[in-house]
Amino acid sequence: MLGHPVRIRVLELLQDGPMPVRDLLAEIEIEPAALSQQLAVLRRSGIVTATREGSTVVYELAGGDVAELMRAARRILTEMLAGQQGLLAELHTADARTRP
Repeated sequence: MLGHPVRIRVLELLQDGPMPVRDLLAEIEIEPAALSQQLAVLRRSGIVTATREGSTVVYELAGGDVAELMRAARRILTEMLAGQQGLLAELHTADARTRP
């Protein structure tokens, strides 16, 4: 469910509070049909909820656990990237030492 970049971006945006679809579209800059499809996946999985306010549909995270999950995922990915950068630096240094 979290394997699609658009869904991840939607969840990140919704951490700041409910947003109408038009604002999500402006932030993500994809076709409305593509966003609608990804929002439907999030709705079916129970991660977000949608409410209609007149002609506007507003989405929000289904609960605080989702925001907590996103923070944990961001922290884990940041740590992984930092570790990979460190490994690359070590490999580069080792490679430089073995060159004549």
